[in-house]
Amino acid sequence: MHLGLICPELSGHLNPMTTLGQTLQQRGHRVSVLARLDAEGKVRARGLEFIPLGKNEFPRGSIPEQTRRLGELQAFQALKYTVNVLKMGTEVVLRDGLEAARNHQIEGLVIDQLVPAGSAVAERLQLPYVYACNALAMNIDPACPPAMLPWKYQPGLAGQLRNALGNEMLRWVAKPVSGLITRYRASHGLPPRAGLGEGTLLAEVTQQPEFFDFPRTRRPNYFHYTGPWHHLSQPNSDGFPWDQIDGRPLIYASLGTLQNRVLDLFEKISQAVDGMNAQLVIALGNADQNAPEIASRFAGNPIVVSYAPQLKLLQRAALTITHAGLNTSLESLTQGVPMVAIPITNDQPGVARRLEWLGVAQVVLPAKLTVNRLRSAIQSCLSQPSFRQKTAALQAEIAAIDGCAVAADIIEQAMFTRKRVTSRN
Repeated sequence: MHLGLICPELSGHLNPMTTLGQTLQQRGHRVSVLARLDAEGKVRARGLEFIPLGKNEFPRGSIPEQTRRLGELQAFQALKYTVNVLKMGTEVVLRDGLEAARNHQIEGLVIDQLVPAGSAVAERLQLPYVYACNALAMNIDPACPPAMLPWKYQPGLAGQLRNALGNEMLRWVAKPVSGLITRYRASHGLPPRAGLGEGTLLAEVTQQPEFFDFPRTRRPNYFHYTGPWHHLSQPNSDGFPWDQIDGRPLIYASLGTLQNRVLDLFEKISQAVDGMNAQLVIALGNADQNAPEIASRFAGNPIVVSYAPQLKLLQRAALTITHAGLNTSLESLTQGVPMVAIPITNDQPGVARRLEWLGVAQVVLPAKLTVNRLRSAIQSCLSQPSFRQKTAALQAEIAAIDGCAVAADIIEQAMFTRKRVTSRN
């Protein structure tokens, strides 16, 4: 089949989605990514075809400017800005996606859960489609706190009432996107929402392993846990100063590629590690800041780089200090590395609380972060054997899962079942 992939043009979504795309391509499918121009380089580097959307209003460089702005924000302001970014992407998909899919003879779509506009395109074209959760699965469940709120898992009626209130609040925050899609669907004679498990939506896959979730009371039969969709080949790390690694326990700190301009958090991280018998490596997550100059602001002489060969460092690390992005968290578990999670926005609070629930991380919320509190969390993770033991157990579980293969199996089965039924009709 000729499969089209649609996801936000952000590294945390584009990296796992294109890795999944490579797996599908290796099975003989033609795979194209429908996206704005800033995604083209990464898509083609993965050997996939690229179909541009929104070329006029989103020239190259538009999305890095958005991410630069997002990288300066935290908490609710970052969430609101993210919704606005998603709204702009929604408008492009709704306007250009249909003609792009039709003109390039796309036969099925794999759509990021955060781009629900893709489902309207698929249903207008009567194309089979699958949702893919590159970030934390956002499916509402009465027993699970909303992923974007820093709430712990709380079973029972009180927790369910709290969760319902949080979900209503997030529905209100997401109205700029959901309202746009609802109006579009109505104008084209589609039902108000994508028919989950009905119509042309065939399945939903998430790169979360099943253990990496709170106990759900609602798990529809089209929803499937798989495992990490990691691109295991390492980026060129020749520029990393490996000669400066001195043999002390290595602490790797990264706030990802979005929340990477919150320098006061990096400063507190350096202050918390200063004086410990450990070596700190800080990855800023962007190339347009002067790493040596920024390093001069940090305590304890850490190694500071724009980008780091993350997997290679995690193979040596004793601890990860992370914003609790799903990809970094899963990569740390894959390498058996405990974490201190500082969730900043979006689904990061939900990821952090799951790590805490699993016993593999300490969580320090940014609003309550002090150097002493952070140092205590770091020391706890390094000194208590239970963190390393529980992480090692989950590392073994992940090693037994080929997440991309499982997800590709589900996608193929769903798509070909639909294709056979359509052919008979």
